[in-house]
Amino acid sequence: MEKKRTDARATPTPALDRGRATRRRLIEVTAQLCTERPGGEVSVAEIAKAAGVFPNQVTYYFGSKDSLLVHGAFLCLLHDTRRIERIGRQAPDAATFRRNIARAVLALPSLPSVARALATGIAKPELAPVIDQHLQLLFRQSERFVSQLVDTRGWSTRRPLNVEARTFWSTALGAVLLVRAGAHGSNAELDLAGALTVHDA
Repeated sequence: MEKKRTDARATPTPALDRGRATRRRLIEVTAQLCTERPGGEVSVAEIAKAAGVFPNQVTYYFGSKDSLLVHGAFLCLLHDTRRIERIGRQAPDAATFRRNIARAVLALPSLPSVARALATGIAKPELAPVIDQHLQLLFRQSERFVSQLVDTRGWSTRRPLNVEARTFWSTALGAVLLVRAGAHGSNAELDLAGALTVHDA
């Protein structure tokens, strides 16, 4: 009798499931610590203790503490964007949308941690693929959100939606990086709303 072939990919092993759960838990705990301490230092020992794992598991699953911090910071930002989307949907017109979105994004508690992750990526090129992965996810999510609003409200943009999303977030993150680098000024001096070209039809 011919033996049935089994596909190991179709049935993940318990060890693989545990590994994924541990990895996810480490990211979520790091995100929580980054939220509680925006822009502040978080140690591997603190992360491991909060996640209930050994410190060396950080290196095992992520290669370095910095890589884990990138994952955690962007998870915080993606969670924050859900609130931004709710604010955007409440806007009665495009002008209010631009103004409210800009104000809300500049006040995001996750932005300093993401700026810190970007700065770390400049000094450590090996983190570039991780950062790019998260940025592309952020851009795509924002593009889908604006696309839905444009379609349902009859609004329009003066440039392609993918360029709109990239330009907006590049401006916001760049502003936070400047502040972290020591540039003087305040959010009131930044026309982030001007980075959006969403208009009523």
